Amino acid sequence: MNIPNSLTLARIVAVPFVVWLIITGEMTAAFVLFLLAGASDAADGFLAKRFGWNTELGAYLDPIADKALLVSIYVTLGFSGHLPVWLVIAVVSRDVLIIGAFMLSSMLGRPVEVRPIFISKANTFFQIVLAGLVLAELGVGFGLHGLVPVLVWVTGLLTVTSAGAYFWSWLVYMARYEPVPQRPSRRRKGMGGTHGSGVSVR
Repeated sequence: MNIPNSLTLARIVAVPFVVWLIITGEMTAAFVLFLLAGASDAADGFLAKRFGWNTELGAYLDPIADKALLVSIYVTLGFSGHLPVWLVIAVVSRDVLIIGAFMLSSMLGRPVEVRPIFISKANTFFQIVLAGLVLAELGVGFGLHGLVPVLVWVTGLLTVTSAGAYFWSWLVYMARYEPVPQRPSRRRKGMGGTHGSGVSVR
């Protein structure tokens, strides 16, 4: 277990604490923990590239940690009435749709290579900015509350658009799926008669 993976696991462990802080109204502490999680995300990425500490485990854990933290914050803020329910549903549904599509592709023997597109990166950026701004306004109060409604609509539009883009790409990919026909095997008769040991011939 190297340092980047340890930082990633720390973000996963931080998820229930952030949720608890938001539910109990400790918004300042929740905002600080959110900032620390963001800093750890940047740190583990830098260390992994700088010292070659990239691992297969880290490649799986990092996006899981990011999504777990972000989705948990959105659900909790929505439950607390600080974000509109429709936005929370859109954010959660998008991730469920994408994960479900990738899982189905793998089950059908057609695994899809995950390559983030520009609209997805923009969506993630605005989701993070919106979550951080809401927590900052509730915990510290920077006087930027007027930006929240604007970011809500921008984030919602990007969430729906990125979900549609991924789903369309997945449909196009799966439409090209042609199962490889399996040739029936033939058996060579044994030298001693028809009951000899058979040999598959391709």
